[in-house]
Amino acid sequence: MGARHGLRRGHAASACPFIAFAAAVLLALPGLAAGDTHYYTFNVRMTNVTRLCVTKSIPTVNGQFPGPKLTVREGDRLVVKVHNHINYNVSFHWHGVRQLRNGWADGPSYITQCPIQGGQSYVYDFTVTGQRGTLWWHAHFSWLRVHLYGPLVILPKRAEGYPFPRPYKEVPILFGEWFNADTEAVINQALQTGGGPNVSDAYTFNGLPGPTYNCSAQDTYKLKVKPGRTYMLRLINSALNDELFFGIANHTLTVVEADANYVKPFTVQTLVISPGQTMNVLLTTASNPASPAYAMAISPYTNTQGTFDNTTAVAVLEYAPAPAGNLPLPALPLYNDTGAVTNFSRNFRSLASAQYPARVPLAVDRHLLFTVGLGTDPCPSNQTCQGPNGTKFAASINNNSFFRPRTALLEAHYQRRYAGVLLANFPTTPPHPFNYTGTPPNNTFVQHGTRVVPLRFNTSVELVLQGTSIQGAESHPLHLHGYNFFVVGEGFGNFDPVNDPPRYNLADPVERNTISVPTAGWVAVRFLADNPGVWLMHCHFDVHLSWGLSMAWLVNDGPLPNQKMLPPPSDLPKC
Repeated sequence: MGARHGLRRGHAASACPFIAFAAAVLLALPGLAAGDTHYYTFNVRMTNVTRLCVTKSIPTVNGQFPGPKLTVREGDRLVVKVHNHINYNVSFHWHGVRQLRNGWADGPSYITQCPIQGGQSYVYDFTVTGQRGTLWWHAHFSWLRVHLYGPLVILPKRAEGYPFPRPYKEVPILFGEWFNADTEAVINQALQTGGGPNVSDAYTFNGLPGPTYNCSAQDTYKLKVKPGRTYMLRLINSALNDELFFGIANHTLTVVEADANYVKPFTVQTLVISPGQTMNVLLTTASNPASPAYAMAISPYTNTQGTFDNTTAVAVLEYAPAPAGNLPLPALPLYNDTGAVTNFSRNFRSLASAQYPARVPLAVDRHLLFTVGLGTDPCPSNQTCQGPNGTKFAASINNNSFFRPRTALLEAHYQRRYAGVLLANFPTTPPHPFNYTGTPPNNTFVQHGTRVVPLRFNTSVELVLQGTSIQGAESHPLHLHGYNFFVVGEGFGNFDPVNDPPRYNLADPVERNTISVPTAGWVAVRFLADNPGVWLMHCHFDVHLSWGLSMAWLVNDGPLPNQKMLPPPSDLPKC
């Protein structure tokens, strides 16, 4: 970024609050030239925040909850200097950014970097290449992302615009969860006892729970709108453990983008969005609204056999000032309405136009089948456990529960020092085939290991993610780092390798970075392994991530210089 737009490299944004503020304002302006460099400083500090009449000290970025909005254009470089002033380790993930050849900026602790320890700093330096739309950033250590998250808005190149009429205004809306308890204590206790963790106390719109919760009418998010205008809502599900239904009373929503990929527009009254997913929707307001305000609401979608936060959060779509308490709610589906979810998800299609083609791999080099679901670990002999039948809850992919390494996998790969760090023998088919969505096997114990699937550069991959019914069938939002993938097929029951592939959509499948494996069903995705590095794939329910529902792909360098990993930065944190 030139001097015209704010801070030069070497100026400390934190040293002068006015300069930092002015830079932030300038960065938000839509007139920035493509190819600019944007400098941000993240000071991670404990901050007192009050919700539901409970005040607690939470980690924040620059004292903000949710965190600051980052705005760039396609082709821009983003440089974020993180200073960790808290007692927890921390790292940050730029969710959905491809990070081409540059896994050092991807962020998951112990995968692409050692975490940033208290009192230490690290600079995330990356370019946004070939992507535009709504993404987001969040912490990627333990459950810290419950408070450490914010929007990452990627505007199109200046000459491009949108493939739909330009909206009057664009508004990021982040759906979150609020716990009155300390979330690190919540997950640590659950891992100790083997039981399910305590659930959240509220859902939030941009950090605000709203009038349906105790003591929260004053903490209500209000979106002020004008009649007869079209607004683009940049929706982000940053909740920790819940897929969410969303709707606005007496209004429809036109979906135009998913995970920063344009889709053929379709209009709905209710949508469902999984943790990690983003969605741009167009909202056209009424020319002559019958009411001065309407309720916006989110509520959970789940088929879990455990407890969950079965509450509804409300925000206000405000044409004119009105009391928030007695607004009619949108008619959201019941919490376990899988049919509504299926009907919604089947609408997604890529634009597949000349300008925005769907480059789905047609020939496949590697076919893989991953079972995704819960399991158990035996209870240690010296304690009583609160998981199923006195065991401890676990989660796995192909019965392998991911064991967190003590050093970063990407460093081990770059240095070719694998011994004692990782094994390149992750099972590419289920080790013990069974009726995955039928009666579970008697033995539900999982294996543990830090295992990866090695891939040659430019391998085309078809991956079928098969849900299981072990400890109950439920959906799992799977997120792949470093890549988008094409969703070519999905269905209920067990995947049929003979009869299901002929029904794939290879013409205009949706391109995403996070997809929910349907409850008691399967989803098939394809991607081209053209980004060298070590890339995490995991369930975006943090409880399942904590239980081991993750694995990593090790994509080797290609033969050409521009097909090889970049060298690590000099300030890469140490473990």
